[in-house]
Amino acid sequence: MVNSGGEETRFKTAIAKAREAADIANVVEPRAESAYYDPSRDRVIINLKSGATFSFPPALAQGLAGASPEDLAEVEVTPSGDGLHWEKLDADFSVPALLAGVFGTAAWMAQIKMKVS
Repeated sequence: MVNSGGEETRFKTAIAKAREAADIANVVEPRAESAYYDPSRDRVIINLKSGATFSFPPALAQGLAGASPEDLAEVEVTPSGDGLHWEKLDADFSVPALLAGVFGTAAWMAQIKMKVS
């Protein structure tokens, strides 16, 4: 079966739209430039591409609570900058969600809300 010219055109158009959406998201959504764990402050620090910095205690985050400093130090920023990943801990977080105060599932958030209330 041979690709028709129409299919190829639709495919190229879809790619162009996806790239445009990514460019817009990079401008209007927070993106991480770097992230690291600071054991002296017990905080995950996110340096944003905008120049702002955000930090949070790992005890708030589902999958990070109770992790060793060594494991917390292995944080990776996704290539797009919109996420953080801890391979060994099997934990992933959206940077925009973290900035909005979302540190896990609804059940996790209800559990930590009861602890801090």
